[in-house]
Amino acid sequence: MPPLNRLIATVTDTIPNTTINNSAALRALISQSKNQVQAALNRWLPAEDSIPDTLHRAMRYSVLSGGKYVRPLLVYATGKALGIKTEALDGPACAIELIHSYSLVHDDLPAMDDDELRRGKPTCHRAFDEATAILVGDALQSLAFHILAADTSIQTSAERRIKMITTLAHASGSRGMAGGQAIDLEADGKGSNFTLESLQYMHSQKTGALIRASVRLAALSAPHCEEAHLTCLDQYAADIGLAFQIRDDILDIEASTDVLGKSQGADIARNKPTYPALLGMDGAKQKAQQLHESALENLATLSSEADSLRWISEYIVQRPN
Repeated sequence: MPPLNRLIATVTDTIPNTTINNSAALRALISQSKNQVQAALNRWLPAEDSIPDTLHRAMRYSVLSGGKYVRPLLVYATGKALGIKTEALDGPACAIELIHSYSLVHDDLPAMDDDELRRGKPTCHRAFDEATAILVGDALQSLAFHILAADTSIQTSAERRIKMITTLAHASGSRGMAGGQAIDLEADGKGSNFTLESLQYMHSQKTGALIRASVRLAALSAPHCEEAHLTCLDQYAADIGLAFQIRDDILDIEASTDVLGKSQGADIARNKPTYPALLGMDGAKQKAQQLHESALENLATLSSEADSLRWISEYIVQRPN
């Protein structure tokens, strides 16, 4: 059975039948989200032939060369759940993807994870050079905040726009993604000596912070969003953010390099602490499933318009790469 059909079949066991659509709806959602954010990114990114052209070519190479675009998908799906027009979500979707892309470019550098493949292609510093890759990350980060500040399609108050900028800044910084990466670098070689609590904290920052920001940026794009909904959506995002990383740890062992689009077994080679290392493979899979079930519980007060978020949670714990 294809992965997306398995995904929907599994969801039917965990949420009410009245909220289930078919696999075609999920495929359409993923395809529409990807096409929409790529078109918007294409508009915001500088043209390849504009000066400095090498930097601009490298920026476009890093952002538009494929990927799962899970974070923009979460932006659009959250907006759908809250009744926000999709064009008002292009800015937040682009901003979160630019920050994610910048993080990958820098993570791949020799001073960090020293990876040669990303999304099945040479990493940015391999396709260009290290100095260009560093500048790509810098430029993508600043462009993300420019979009949140300047995009006229965002239909919310100035106060909420400032909250959006603050949300992304916090999720990207030392108490979010950058801090999580710093802890990850310090964890090299510690393997199973790392505590489960420390591992969860690291991933809640490195991976989870941007996933939570994706959902929150969409919610803040709504002219009005009840605080109770914001709280439930934030907890949903925290659950799937951790589940996403657990699935990454599992795939690093079970999937091939061709399927992953990056080097398989990289975490094992560095003796990094992972969920399979601390919980065993079965324990890691069970933990991911528990987080998925918790995520669904946090959406219980939302209508069938939030079905997309329910499907995404299942996709995250079942994805093949």
